[in-house]
Amino acid sequence: MAKNKEIRVTINLECIDCEQNFEKQCRGISRYTTRKNRRNTPMRLELKKFCRYCGKHTTHKEIKK
Repeated sequence: MAKNKEIRVTINLECIDCEQNFEKQCRGISRYTTRKNRRNTPMRLELKKFCRYCGKHTTHKEIKK
């Protein structure tokens, strides 16, 4: 019998502004960990979260582990 894949998976979200901005004062990349339902959201997730390195709310995209 085949094993079922988990429906709920843990994903990492990464700030897209931190990747592009190399000349900022404080170096680092903001990352958040969350869970999503694979059946309801098969596409990559994008959320607006607070980035402590940019100092504002920015778009965070799902990245591969």
